[in-house]
Amino acid sequence: MTDPGPTGAEPTDAAPTPRLVPLPGSARSNAADQHPTNTVPPETPVEITVVLRRRGERPADVAPMPADDYAAAYGADPADVDAATQSLTRHGLRVIAADAASRRIRVGGTAAAMGRVFGTTLGAVNGCTPGRRRSGGLSIPAELEGIVTAVLGLDDRPQTRARFQIAPAAMTTASYTPVELGTVYKFPTNTDGTGQSIAILELGGGYTQADLDTYFTGLGLAAPTVTAVGVDGAGNTPENDPNGPDGEVLLDIEVAGALAPKAAIAVYFAPNTDAGFLDALSQAAHASPTPAAISISWGQSEDAWTGQARTAFDDALADAAGLGATVTAAAGDDGSTDRGTDAQPHADFPASSPHALGCGGTTLDASGATITSETVWNGGSAGGSTGGGISDVFPLPDWQQSAGVPNRVGGGPGRGVPDVAAVADPRTGYKVRVDGTDLVIGGTSAVAPLWAALLARLAQATGTPLGLAQTRLYAAARAGTATPGFRDISQGNNGAYDAVTGWDPCTGLGVPDGEALLAALTGMGTDG
Repeated sequence: MTDPGPTGAEPTDAAPTPRLVPLPGSARSNAADQHPTNTVPPETPVEITVVLRRRGERPADVAPMPADDYAAAYGADPADVDAATQSLTRHGLRVIAADAASRRIRVGGTAAAMGRVFGTTLGAVNGCTPGRRRSGGLSIPAELEGIVTAVLGLDDRPQTRARFQIAPAAMTTASYTPVELGTVYKFPTNTDGTGQSIAILELGGGYTQADLDTYFTGLGLAAPTVTAVGVDGAGNTPENDPNGPDGEVLLDIEVAGALAPKAAIAVYFAPNTDAGFLDALSQAAHASPTPAAISISWGQSEDAWTGQARTAFDDALADAAGLGATVTAAAGDDGSTDRGTDAQPHADFPASSPHALGCGGTTLDASGATITSETVWNGGSAGGSTGGGISDVFPLPDWQQSAGVPNRVGGGPGRGVPDVAAVADPRTGYKVRVDGTDLVIGGTSAVAPLWAALLARLAQATGTPLGLAQTRLYAAARAGTATPGFRDISQGNNGAYDAVTGWDPCTGLGVPDGEALLAALTGMGTDG
């Protein structure tokens, strides 16, 4: 984002109260443990992210475009940025930074001013997850109706949870280094990620260079180039707890770095809020150069998002694809219910976005390149199972029409999740190093960086960004038939759904055969 200059005046609580209109999709409720105990003091400083409309309607499928061309076609109209900046400033807020390309404005002000401008009251919660809470819908100044599409960050409850699991040592039946998995899944030879970059989004925790040096030396590899990028005041802050978010951070870096060792890795650290998550994704997607892949190992059931936040994040995922990046997203570790309390199937977001490559999980028994068995990950009484299902909010994409995606349970068609898979069972998990401790970790968290590394190597081999890779991965997909480039997984279930031949809501198209996938993509040509 760029500093708006003199328009970013200091906020004042003496500004006039605007005439307000409702902001569609902004309603939210408080869970039983999230009810505020008091009101946030009126002078408390608050920073939020305001999202603006696109200047032009974006088609469902956009071939990767240069950043300037994409911004000119689908970013925010500079006139809208000016109108929002002037309105928010006039009403007592401060515009910290604005970015027309990603349609975001970062705004600061007191809790009192925020409440006045957006028609809400901010409550304070003191407990396991302290912070600001709001309920009900938001409003915006009437002059911004239709211009502002989302106001994020007023409520700073955790938006997502990490998708990694650590199995007790006594329960581990097999474990693999990422390099070994590159052999299992036949990552294309003569590729290593050279000339590519991978972005990883993290919403907590951190890493130390000492851990990375020790880990990669043990694999016989040079440590990859890893850069930490702070977003919205967050940063690389290791907690020295392998069971905490450090486990997610090191798992992601070590898997991606071992499988694409010559790719540059940028790790975006952001607060675990709807605003922080969006800002991290937007910053990664609009980085220069555009990353080949963006790995996301954090998520939450679709119905745990406000409509405005889910739409804003999906739009940012669409931007990433339009700029040439493929976003890989963990499909969840809690089976078909995704921790829902109604025992009904729920898809996990952002994996359920049609602009993300949803990554499911398997249980693997292999030695070298020889695979004894690979089935759907379902830990049963031991806990953990791959997420997957049918979206309640996103329609069935055109590229998934022929794959045999079933209707929702008791409903109509929807986007099917996941798209792809790899080993995720912590009992047959990944050998990693976290906070000086060697561990075996699983979860669909590990599958997202594995696929990100594979996509970086495929981009290297083909010489072209894949962007919305699903349009090409599904090109030959047919119901009840294994898809070229994948090894089909047809045994097991994740609760409500059984694995079948061809696509299913457990492992999608299957696990990769990287060499065959490269041949399939090459045979399609660069236009898919």
